[in-house]
Parts: sequence; structure tokens; C-alpha cells
Amino acid sequence: MFSSVDTMWVLIAAALVFFMQAGFAMVETGFTRAKNAGNIVMKNLMDFCIGTPTFWLIGFGLMFAGSGPLIGGLDFMVRGDYGGTYPTAAFLIFQTVFCATAATIVSGAMAERTKFSAYCLYSFIISAVIYPVSGHWIWGGGWLAQLGFHDFAGSTAVHMVGGIASLVGAKIVGARIGKYSISGESRAIPGHSLTLGALGVFILWFCWFGFNGGSTTAMGSDADIVSASSIFVTTNLAAATAAVFTMFITWIRYKKPDVSMTLNGALAGLVAITAGCDAVSPFGAFCIGIIAAFVIVFGIEFVDKVLKVDDPVGAIGVHGLAGAAGTILTGFFALEGGLLYGGGWEMVGIQTLGVVSVMAWVGVTMTIVFTLIKKTVGIRVSQAEEIAGMDITEHNIASSYADFMISPSSADFLSGKDTVPSNVAIPVVNNSKPGAKMTKVTIITNQNKLSLLHTALDRIGITGLTVTNVLGHGMQKGHTEYYRGAPVAIKLLPKVQVDIIVCKIPPQTVIDTVKKVLYTGNVGDGKIFVTDVENVIKVRTGEQGYDALQDNE
Repeated sequence: MFSSVDTMWVLIAAALVFFMQAGFAMVETGFTRAKNAGNIVMKNLMDFCIGTPTFWLIGFGLMFAGSGPLIGGLDFMVRGDYGGTYPTAAFLIFQTVFCATAATIVSGAMAERTKFSAYCLYSFIISAVIYPVSGHWIWGGGWLAQLGFHDFAGSTAVHMVGGIASLVGAKIVGARIGKYSISGESRAIPGHSLTLGALGVFILWFCWFGFNGGSTTAMGSDADIVSASSIFVTTNLAAATAAVFTMFITWIRYKKPDVSMTLNGALAGLVAITAGCDAVSPFGAFCIGIIAAFVIVFGIEFVDKVLKVDDPVGAIGVHGLAGAAGTILTGFFALEGGLLYGGGWEMVGIQTLGVVSVMAWVGVTMTIVFTLIKKTVGIRVSQAEEIAGMDITEHNIASSYADFMISPSSADFLSGKDTVPSNVAIPVVNNSKPGAKMTKVTIITNQNKLSLLHTALDRIGITGLTVTNVLGHGMQKGHTEYYRGAPVAIKLLPKVQVDIIVCKIPPQTVIDTVKKVLYTGNVGDGKIFVTDVENVIKVRTGEQGYDALQDNE
């Protein structure tokens, strides 16, 4: 007899873990550049879509069809019975979404320079063999499970597998163009949307309650309810603590609290607590969160600046390093068998052995896989393709944010409005004052000065101007900005450019007015450029020179 409560709980948890794909897509898209947004989304979609039938055909059997020490067995299309108080189908979908989570981690670490075809091949192989084999050791009755290795929801089985695969893949594919200077100094390449990144983190945090809590696969008894409730508390506490301490660490190291690193800190806390969320107390979760904060900050810096591995989203630190640390820390903080609770070093040793073994398995196999892909279909796009962006070169997408581009309306093309009417006479009017001097005054200043400047110009009779948002810096090159501890190579500050053409009003009057409004005596007040204008033509009336400017002054 199946338990309706247990089955419902497993299915709800599976749906939550599936939705983690959206969280990963948002984090990875936000932490990379806009020209690669569509490519990131496509990879996150396809690793799940490729992994689902692959795990059903091959991977599930290798993971669960047998109790051998090293490998399960072959059960194509899952014909056996693996159910408990819930049907086999519920167990299958629950394990499928876990497999997809391990696969999708690599997308972010190898972002912005990896061939889409190469990524699809990798997704197939990790879902078919690499994840299922180490997963069998831990969850399928393999040799680590027989030793007593404790990884309740997958700090090692899922996250460290993805993190080590990320390290190998990012190392083999190489750094993005411009990431490291000739001398080897790391340069920051900020992502295009911290907003998307933060949204992804919140989605992942929400779904993690299904990831960890759902791993109980039961909710039918009082003990199950207590266990799931405790897991929710430890999961949330570790994540929040890690985020707080990551903020403090970056505040001290970088003089300002780093937003992207703090977001990664929350994820590191979630990854670290996943192994022992059922086994530690709230105080243990608090301690694991603190340690995860140090692991993520110094781990990302180590990977970036010492190993010289370019990881745009911090996946290696979040999933690889925090996953390993959290698994080993379970041996210290577990209420039953943990070192700090009188259990001795045995559990710590088993946890460490499991981490090292899975790390070696994934490291060796993924090195072989990525090397073979590199030698055959190729793993990296060309330099020109990388510079242009993966969206246009891999998917023929001009921009993932098309509505933000100025383009003719399709309705105009359909109605023929883009053609010049043949029956309209274009007016030609002579200049009534051909000798009048016309001058262009261009003002570059801070955005917050635009309103005052506009008001002042209006008072002296200038009503026509053109305003453009621009980026740039003067000799001071702006203030130094840091992104995950690395200085941003070139800092372009947001400015406004105001263009005015004057004729009747003396240029010096405009200049004096502008200087009076903008002057503070500080660096960055702006600049004024004055140039002669040969002619001005008003398209609607055909007026030229002095006559064309009278509505503007």
C-alpha cells in the first residue's frame, strides 16, 4: 500500500527541485554578460532536457539497479520496482531532478566561451555515467554507503560532483578573453544584472527546502514531520548565517560589502548544510554557515587568483569547495557519531574518504571527457565568436533584450510607412541671415545635474537640446571598483551629454550659465566643448541656418 502523504511529499519536493533550474538560469545569466544571456538559458534548458531521457534510459539503473560496491546495474527505461511507501515513478522523477542539478552547475563555470555542441555532449555523459556511478556509492548501496558515509541530500553526491566537473571544464576550456593580464593578474568581468542574480539566489533558496526537506521521502508519521521541520530550520539557518558572515568578510577585505559574493555566500551555506541537514543541531548549522562563508570568499579568490581558473559565477567555490567542506564538517557536528559530540574521528575519516574518492572519480573521468570533446568536436568557440557573444554566434539571436534596442516597428514595414511618399513636395527655404554664426555647445556632466541644467538653460531662452546617456571617464579614471575581490579593469562612469546649437544667444552666455550650475570645485564637475556649425536644416519646413534655430532659442 502506498502512502498518499509520502507520495505527495516526494512529488512536491521533486517539483521544487526541478524549479531550481530556473534559479540556476537566473544566477548564471545575471553573473555573465548580456551578449551571452540566451546561450546560458539554452544550456540550462538543454542539460535538463538531455539529462531526463538519458537518466531514464541508462543512469538510473547504474545508480540503483543493484547493490554492488562500485556500480548498480542495467535497467533500461526503469522496468524494476524501486518504490517504497511511494510508487517507483515518484522515486524516478525525484532522482531525475537531482541528476539535472548536478549537470547544470557546470554551465556557469564554463560560460561565455564554450561551444553549445560540446556542452550538450557533456550533459549526456555526466547524466549517463559519471553522476550515477558516484551516486551509487553514496545512495545506491555502494561501498561508501556500506562504510557509513553520510550525505543526506547531496553536498557531495550532487554539488561537489558538479563543482569538480566545473573546475576541470573551466581549466580545460581556458579563461575568457581579457580575464587575465599578460602578467597573470586577475581582472574582473562583472555580470550584466545583479538583479537577475539575486532573483536566482532567492529561487534556489526557496527550492532548497524541497531539495533537503524532500530527501526524507516521508511525511506520514510524527517522527517524519519532526525530521522535516528540523531540516527546514538547519537549511535556512546555515544559508542566512553564511550570507551574513560573507558580507562582513567582504566588508573588511574590500572596504565595502560585496553584493555578488554575499549572494554566493548564501548559496555556499545551502550547499554546505545539505550533507548533514538531518544530522546536526541548529547550533551546528550556524557553525557550518560561518565556516562556509570563509570557504566561499577565500575559495573563490584562490580559484581565481592562484589556480588562474576563470569561473564567471563562482560555481567551483559554491558547489565544489563548500560541498566538500560541508560533507566533512558533518563528521564534526553530527549529533550521533560526530567528533564534537563524543563520536571520535571515525566519522570524520569516513566523510573525508568519501569526499576524496568522489573528487578523484569525477576529476579523472571529466578530464578524459573534456579532453576527448576538445580533440573531436572542439570545446571552445573562436576568438571572434567569443567577442561577438554566444547569443549571435551560437543561436543567431541579435540580443536577448530586443525591446531595449532601437529598431523600426514591424507594423511600419507592413504598412509601407518606411517608404517616402511620391506625392509630397519637400520644402526648400533660403536662409534669411546667411552670415549668422552658429555654435554647438556640448556639455558632459553628472546625471544628477541634468534637471538643474535644463532649468537654467530654459531661463536664458534655450528650449531645444539633445540629451544622451553616455559612459566615460576623465584623467582620474573614476573610483576603483571591485567585483569578487578583483579590480574592474576599466571604470566607465555614467554621464549625460547635452548638445545645444545656438545662434541668436551668444555662446559665452550659455557657457557662463552652464559653469555656474555645474561648478562644485570637485573632480567630475564635467566639461564643455564649443565647436562651429556650418549649417542647420529643419526637415519639416526646409528652413536653414538662423531661421531653423529660432524655435530653439
